[in-house]
Amino acid sequence: MKYGIAVYPDKKVQEAADRLRIRHDPHYSLIPAHLTVREAEPWSEEKLAAAIAHLEAVAAALSPFAIAFNRVSSFFPVSHVLYMALEDAAPMVHLHQQVCTGPLALEAQRYVYTPHLTLAQQLTADELYDLYGNWRMNKVNLTSMIEKLILLQQSEKGIWQQVRAFELKIT
Repeated sequence: MKYGIAVYPDKKVQEAADRLRIRHDPHYSLIPAHLTVREAEPWSEEKLAAAIAHLEAVAAALSPFAIAFNRVSSFFPVSHVLYMALEDAAPMVHLHQQVCTGPLALEAQRYVYTPHLTLAQQLTADELYDLYGNWRMNKVNLTSMIEKLILLQQSEKGIWQQVRAFELKIT
């Protein structure tokens, strides 16, 4: 089975993102609006058990934190993706670093971790330029509390389902 780790922003952020995602993100029906903490990969039952224990420990050692989205950005020219960017990525980067240790350590990262909420992907160059030109003019001022890590499992149909939530506990 394929597993991944994400966080979900507040409903108001998800609703704002979904208004854009519904037409431009082919994964809209497969997973709610989210920020990926650790990319998905196939895990054995042993790795799943080790990951759950690790996520429990990580969550117990971290406090809930606030994030703020302040703009629409793009990964062009690397990929044709538009996303909501964070004003300060440091809290999410710290969460990623804590999760990606021990049994979830990454052997080789394909890219620098950039926390974001995907709005559109798999766009043609023309679609990317058109949407980015329009969306970046819209003011983004959304905040959210991150209180849980979410362990997700991908079904055979490609739909991501929550396996377990890990509450960030230190207050």
